[in-house]
Amino acid sequence: MEIVGKRWSGGILLALGMGAERFTEIERRVEGLSGRMLSVRLRDLESAGLVDRLVEPTTPVSVRYRLSERGMELLRSLQPMARYARRWEPPVDEQTAP
Repeated sequence: MEIVGKRWSGGILLALGMGAERFTEIERRVEGLSGRMLSVRLRDLESAGLVDRLVEPTTPVSVRYRLSERGMELLRSLQPMARYARRWEPPVDEQTAP
């Protein structure tokens, strides 16, 4: 729970659950996430057994990420929270109002 509770972890897991596999795809789907922080969080999630890192021996080397079985199970419990957040998130114009 400690790793999942860290900032950006939930967004990364949701992005992987929506089909993002490559580093740049994940980075694009999680708004505001820097490449540096994505690297850190992916290592954390991989260490926790939630994400698998797949290295393809091509030239240049290609790396893909996917949810492990454990990560997929966790994602199923995060999805209702994500739906709740989307439902109650204020519209963009209200977010920037003083």
